[in-house]
Amino acid sequence: MGMQSTERAVEAPAVTRPSRAKGYASFWKGVSHSKMLLLMCLPAIVFFLVFAYGPMPGAYIAFTNFNYRDGIFGSPFVGMKNFEFLIKSGQLWLLTKNTVLYNLAFIVIGNVLQIGLAIMLNEIRSKYFKKVSQALMFLPYFVSVVLIGVIAFNLLNYDTGAVNALILETGGNPLKIYSMAGLWPFIIIIAHLWQSTGYGSIVYFAAIMGLDDSMFEAAAIDGASAWQRIRYIILPSLKPTFIILLLFALGGIMRGNFGLFWNLVGNNAQLYQTTDIIETSVYRMLVSQNNFTTSTAVGLYQSLFGFVLVMTVNWIVRRINPDYALF
Repeated sequence: MGMQSTERAVEAPAVTRPSRAKGYASFWKGVSHSKMLLLMCLPAIVFFLVFAYGPMPGAYIAFTNFNYRDGIFGSPFVGMKNFEFLIKSGQLWLLTKNTVLYNLAFIVIGNVLQIGLAIMLNEIRSKYFKKVSQALMFLPYFVSVVLIGVIAFNLLNYDTGAVNALILETGGNPLKIYSMAGLWPFIIIIAHLWQSTGYGSIVYFAAIMGLDDSMFEAAAIDGASAWQRIRYIILPSLKPTFIILLLFALGGIMRGNFGLFWNLVGNNAQLYQTTDIIETSVYRMLVSQNNFTTSTAVGLYQSLFGFVLVMTVNWIVRRINPDYALF
């Protein structure tokens, strides 16, 4: 028995790891099989390489006293002084607060309205009316923010605005809306929701249309009402879609809608306390003050804050339910 076991042990083939050459061959074989998919992804890859990874060395400006003569890497290194200035002046806190609060309002209210809109579209039985409703709801998304700013000015202008004209007709006193900082968060949120809600409901509507019809048929046989179908079938089925979209939105929570804010508010310093966000502040630093160092410091802070937030939220979601995490 001992001799037989020894012979078997000797005869057993040795386990060898695949060579690096075979690994490379397998990799290039996979590339060859997926070449059409990779070719389709090539424009996106080039885009991110040129516009996302290529400018990254420029972040070094945030730690220098930049001047054109010495260039990016030749300018005097000042460490964290640019960030210290922003923190001590209170400007960084104001910009962060405004940007985050606006985006939280956009995310929470926007997603609730988008889900509600998608459910209402799903409950419409007339195909013609459904198509017309979809077209009308998608239309605001394609309206330029410049035009939205013009519409807002014609409505809210003190001298000739439609709102003040209506107030005068009813015997009231006209309002200086462009001097009322506390009113503008509501105006901006309403303008953003009007423009984006219809288009944003597409994803939720597609998720609803992808649900199994047998669930609705079984619910109808059991006598479930429309509200019960929505509560117990549609809303739970939209949970994964909502969480994924929420994670994507949180990744850009420090990215403001520059076009909308700039065209509605512009250079009105009376409204900065409640309407100034990171993008508008950086734009003013570059255009009016020619300040590259401070604006780069703000931009770097913005990117790091968003990165940490996404990683944290994704970690929390992965701990609760790994199926809903991005990675």
